[in-house]
Amino acid sequence: MPDYRLDEEHEQLRATVAEFARDAVAPVIAGYYEREEFPYEIVRGMGEMGLFGLPFPEEYEGMGGDYFALCLALEELARVDSSVAITLEAGVSLGAMPLYRFGTEEQRLRWLPDLCAGRRLAAFGLTESDGGSDAQATRTRARLEGGEWVVNGSKVFITNSGTDITSLVTVTAVTARSEAGNEISAIVVPSGTPGFTVAGHYSKVGWNASNTCELAFADCRVPESNLLGERGRGYAQFLRILDEGRIAIAALGVGLAQGCVDESLRYARERTAFGRNIGAYQAIQFKIADMEARAHTARLVYYDAAARMARGEPFKKQASIAKLVSSNAAMDNAREATQIFGGYGFMNETPVGRFYRDAKILEIGEGTSEVQRMLISRELGLR
Repeated sequence: MPDYRLDEEHEQLRATVAEFARDAVAPVIAGYYEREEFPYEIVRGMGEMGLFGLPFPEEYEGMGGDYFALCLALEELARVDSSVAITLEAGVSLGAMPLYRFGTEEQRLRWLPDLCAGRRLAAFGLTESDGGSDAQATRTRARLEGGEWVVNGSKVFITNSGTDITSLVTVTAVTARSEAGNEISAIVVPSGTPGFTVAGHYSKVGWNASNTCELAFADCRVPESNLLGERGRGYAQFLRILDEGRIAIAALGVGLAQGCVDESLRYARERTAFGRNIGAYQAIQFKIADMEARAHTARLVYYDAAARMARGEPFKKQASIAKLVSSNAAMDNAREATQIFGGYGFMNETPVGRFYRDAKILEIGEGTSEVQRMLISRELGLR
């Protein structure tokens, strides 16, 4: 039987991140959220703790841990705020991980130390305005000319792409066309490269303290050596990165779902109505019981996916199940927590107000719920 109890090292990490979230994030994050301001001081603190280097080897200034450690950190951060959690998730699983998985040793040594230490951030440029969930519909082009890739196109909704500490974006681009289909490759574009423009950050419904921008490439030239991995394998590489990232997003969703339980329990014990704490009413008790059941179930699902990944077993189906279950739990719990808080739940000053706004994107980002159902069906042999 699987044993999902945390070992001493993982439990110590979880407790340390929980303390950081409680003491360093919770007291100030509402202000960042309302100002739609990126929390550089918090990110610096996470870097000093080594959170950005959790799953990477020490030779790249990583912590020598595993992907499950990253998931535990994401869950604890998201119990307090999802903007901070997604900054870490995107910086590690989408920004640095492609370089580690597919980069040359020269590329790793050039970029990973700063990324692992949290001194810099990297972004993952996949989504386009006309493509959305259909990543194969990439229109961004890159051609070789005089030993350089010349990139033209645009990307949308790219997390961590426009901060003052962003060092690079890895983009997918069509590098050849044929009747058999487009050849898609991944190319590293450093920040500040001529022809690479970062638009102002989006005004979003949620995740308001995270950075999300639109990118444009106009005859943007980078060295031929900035090809990441094998030419023509960019799409396959990014699918692998997304499979891993879905486990991380699932952990984030579980954190939000559990945060809703935490806040609802506190409020139910403090708030009185008709002469009693509202937690004494069965209607509230049942809501919170269902919320706890959803969070607990979603946690076990992402634990299972992470364990399979750690053992080197196939985990595509389990990653999609984890993301689907956790995003559902986050949305349902955020709705119920808002209802428990009543009018206060509709105020941005309360954590559940922010949770409610942050939850919806979990059913969209890194593969919509519909895409997850499609992937699960395919893994079951339905095509």
